[in-house]
Amino acid sequence: PAPTPTPTPSPAVIVVAAPEPVKSLPQKISFSGDALFAFDQSVLKPEGKTMLDDLVKRLDGATYDSISATGHTDRFGSHAYNQKLSEQRAHVVKDYLVSRNVQSSRIDAEGKGETQPVTRAGDCRGAKNSRVIACLQPDRRVDVEMKGTKIITGSR
Repeated sequence: PAPTPTPTPSPAVIVVAAPEPVKSLPQKISFSGDALFAFDQSVLKPEGKTMLDDLVKRLDGATYDSISATGHTDRFGSHAYNQKLSEQRAHVVKDYLVSRNVQSSRIDAEGKGETQPVTRAGDCRGAKNSRVIACLQPDRRVDVEMKGTKIITGSR
């Protein structure tokens, strides 16, 4: 009888874990205008600086293609006044981020005035008084939207 062929050993297979994929990080954060600025102002309050410092920490280790700061106001004031105030607030946020070493060329700042309220029509009825001003607080904000990537390490 013919000898039985001896099976040849298979080459060793080495399994290498694939690196974690790069995750896309579109994020939108809305900062309360009252936390960042006093009513009808565009000067950052100390607590607003703290909030923005926390944002800068979140940006650490990420590559952002773009960051947009969009200022908003409530309905009080003329359209022209609100547009200017919302632009000032957005630029103050941009300038602060730049002062914390966020790349200026990646940040756009614009104002939308009172054109994109968070409150619904009829939510805050009445003339300008402390109750209505407090009710309209969500409309006074700066939205910061970040688009980019960050490598997420660790288990899935």
